[in-house]
Amino acid sequence: MSNGALPSYLSMAKPNPAANRTPWFKSTAPAYAGIFLWVVFYMGIANFLPDTGLGLSLVALVIAALICHFLFYLVPGLFGMKTGYPLYVVGASTYGTQGGFLMPGLLMGLLQFGWFGVNIAVSTDFILQAFGKPPAVDPATQQFSGSAAFTIVAILWAALAVFVALRGIQYVGKVSTFLPIVPLIMILYVFFANVGSAGSYTPSETGSSTIGFMGLIAMVVGFFATAGAAGVDFGMGNRNEKDIQLGGLVGIALAVVVAGGLPLIAAAGAHGANPDLQGYTFDVIISQQAGAKLMFALFAIASFAPACFCTFIAGNSIGTMFPTVSKPTMVIIGAVVSIIIAVMGWAFDLMGVFGLIGAAFGPICGSMVADYLLSGCKWAGPRKGINWAGYIAWAVGFIVAILPNPMVVKLTGKEFAFITPAPVIAFIIGFVLYYVLAKAGLEPPVVEMAAPSSEKAQGEEIEEKSGDI
Repeated sequence: MSNGALPSYLSMAKPNPAANRTPWFKSTAPAYAGIFLWVVFYMGIANFLPDTGLGLSLVALVIAALICHFLFYLVPGLFGMKTGYPLYVVGASTYGTQGGFLMPGLLMGLLQFGWFGVNIAVSTDFILQAFGKPPAVDPATQQFSGSAAFTIVAILWAALAVFVALRGIQYVGKVSTFLPIVPLIMILYVFFANVGSAGSYTPSETGSSTIGFMGLIAMVVGFFATAGAAGVDFGMGNRNEKDIQLGGLVGIALAVVVAGGLPLIAAAGAHGANPDLQGYTFDVIISQQAGAKLMFALFAIASFAPACFCTFIAGNSIGTMFPTVSKPTMVIIGAVVSIIIAVMGWAFDLMGVFGLIGAAFGPICGSMVADYLLSGCKWAGPRKGINWAGYIAWAVGFIVAILPNPMVVKLTGKEFAFITPAPVIAFIIGFVLYYVLAKAGLEPPVVEMAAPSSEKAQGEEIEEKSGDI
């Protein structure tokens, strides 16, 4: 098949040239660190403290950080660095030239509307709490109580984010370089205000340390799963393998420990000082601090950039795969769905959301790792049609990993608590099944992807320098 017979999203793709590559500390590390400094990541990080206690929770956090780096990010990052292509192009190997329309590129875009719903919900809640309103989710009962004010603010927040994403995302990109400093300062403030009493915290006598330990790992990895696959997009801007490793170790592993560990310790300290305090979510801890209203407002402001990027990525994904579809129209439709997810309170079920993301992208990351190893630690190129090895591996991994999801438990009344941590299990299933099915011959042949000689030379240059700083 010639290059002209490839789908347009492949035939028109051009690799990022070596001249445009940047060091890890100017690209990958700060970009990933900014993701973990978003308040949604550590909003419910302390919910497992009653089961696990502080020490074991911190151990689980470190293990989760290493899983995120070595399993979910490293190979996608290397794919991006070695090819210079984005995720939707690289994914054509694992899922095929036709199968790549859906996964992983379009799936990544569609799931952004779910993230947008979470952003709308949490940001709206923080804005209202900044004006003295009670939290949307009762800390004692965990019941969501919507209001007219919540709906109005949610719609306004979403509309502004969509407008900026479609019209002025470049300005948000410039501001977002500095915005992560704001939540970091506030995390440190809350940490130092509560760390003195963290040693006094005592976990529940009836809690299960195993459930808490595995649950915390599942929460962290589930939150990170889409960002791990997006390591392809981050990696295509890096110069060599050391950039990939250092960018991940600092921007992912270290960021997880810092952005998750400080709120964990702060929550333990707050409950150690006041055992009668209701709720472990980070907004409960914020509400106990001096200047809480200002902090809620600042956290909401810092969340605006992620809101814009969610819709921007979703729009780009849809526009790339379906260039004839009106991108603004699809983004607006997706935003309406996101608003519904927020105002119905569904977005506050963070374990459910993270579990869904982890179930969807765990097998994708696992399959990509298997594809990478089977291809001799390089990108094989797009595979003709649909790569059933990738699709079957994804389907089985997703179905198994979605079973213990709180959303599924509510619908079916059945629990599969032994499937834990679900995103990691989904990764393993995706890896093993892809490897076995590919060996069994289910991988279609590779289609030659013609590239100008200058682009080939750039790729060779990057490969040769992959071990240099």
